[in-house]
Amino acid sequence: MQPIVSVKNLSKVYRNGYQALNKVSLDITDGEILALLGPNGAGKTTLISIICGIVNASSGSVSVNGHNTVSDYRITRGMIGLVPQELTLGTFDRVGNTVNFSRGLFGKNPDQAFVDQLLTDLSLIDKKNEEVRTLSGGMKRRVLIAKALSHEPRILFLDEPTAGVDVELRKEMWNIVLQLRDSGVTIILTTHYIAEAEAIADRVGVINNGELLLVEDTLTLMRKLGKKQLTIVLKEPIDVLPDTVITYDLALSPDRMELVYTYDIQSERTGITALLQHLKTAGLTMRDLQTTQSSLEDIFVSLVKDKS
Repeated sequence: MQPIVSVKNLSKVYRNGYQALNKVSLDITDGEILALLGPNGAGKTTLISIICGIVNASSGSVSVNGHNTVSDYRITRGMIGLVPQELTLGTFDRVGNTVNFSRGLFGKNPDQAFVDQLLTDLSLIDKKNEEVRTLSGGMKRRVLIAKALSHEPRILFLDEPTAGVDVELRKEMWNIVLQLRDSGVTIILTTHYIAEAEAIADRVGVINNGELLLVEDTLTLMRKLGKKQLTIVLKEPIDVLPDTVITYDLALSPDRMELVYTYDIQSERTGITALLQHLKTAGLTMRDLQTTQSSLEDIFVSLVKDKS
């Protein structure tokens, strides 16, 4: 099946010589939520800006639903909605008017019923006649989404959609994104909140220093790169590890009361049974056992650190 967005060997070098992107290739599937993770300056916004036709690439190509974003600019731009990170709204504009105006910019015929339904879906209908300046930050973010969806795009880019939004509103935004995906909109979002990607993304892309390090199904990524740890709480502190367990990936806690064993969850044998037997033979008494698994944040930090 042809991807809805296809990026091929995309590079961007600015006039000052700074390389924001280096031969990035990426296929985005119709109807998915793709989260792009990366530190500040990694190239996330540059990548989105090129796909959306705001920034010119130095080399490479982008196609949207089979159309080149340069030669078929009007077609591809009409298929894309963009919610920028900044709150770019007219202070004295009324909510309904600014959404209708955005729809008109793309040559769409007026459709008040559609706009009203859009405002209803985003819990903005009661603010339809209010001036933007009277809205909270979370509501202004919703207005930006409404403007981006006003021309009925198939693809929605969200650049840091929950930046500066509190936890409660962030989760509400997650629900909105999931509802949009369920309605058939393909969504690409950049985020600093790892939990955001873990909670709603179908796939995760990690970008750093202008290079796409990987793109993987979220659950598969956590299964492949996630590590599991067994914490063994001892009844009495120990000074050194017994000779019989030196070959295991064990770490002794600073208070000498815990042993932390890191193992690969993909391995057929974890070695836990043999480890516990060795500890028992060495005369160590266990008080408790606890297990933890790497989060997406742990994986992200590890990937970025390794490639820096």
